[in-house]
Amino acid sequence: MDPVKLQQALDDIFDQALLHHGFVDYMRDYLLVIHATADPVTGTAPTTLRYLFRHCVQATCVTTVRADTWRESLDDRLITYETGVDLDGYVWGVKWQILYPGASLVADSPTAQSWTTAIGIDFHEVRIETNAHDLTLVFADLRIEEVPSRSQGPDHKFPIR
Repeated sequence: MDPVKLQQALDDIFDQALLHHGFVDYMRDYLLVIHATADPVTGTAPTTLRYLFRHCVQATCVTTVRADTWRESLDDRLITYETGVDLDGYVWGVKWQILYPGASLVADSPTAQSWTTAIGIDFHEVRIETNAHDLTLVFADLRIEEVPSRSQGPDHKFPIR
């Protein structure tokens, strides 16, 4: 995959809503489901996108939620929006994360180069930062497709008041 096109695909999801991430059921590829919106003035309708990172040999996920916020966010009522919205803490039940500061290609990644040498196809490393997780993926290819929206999107729910 061309690194310039890869970075453009990552730029396209900047500041959008990450609805889900994780390995798909056959556990080779890593999936991001993204709700993308645009300024209503543009007339562009919101869409749900599937970013499939194929041949993912490494996926690292670390929280970006501060420890003091975690401490206030252990209550199971926070995993459902309706029961957590009026509580102090991070409302996990909003069921989305903001893709900010965003995603970027890791230039000259030694990890990606090692896999390229070992397998014989090009690998890439990306870092995807959200308001709740910091992801690092090493993979060979990215496929993007529009999928039917499962909900109206996250526009009205926020994790912290």
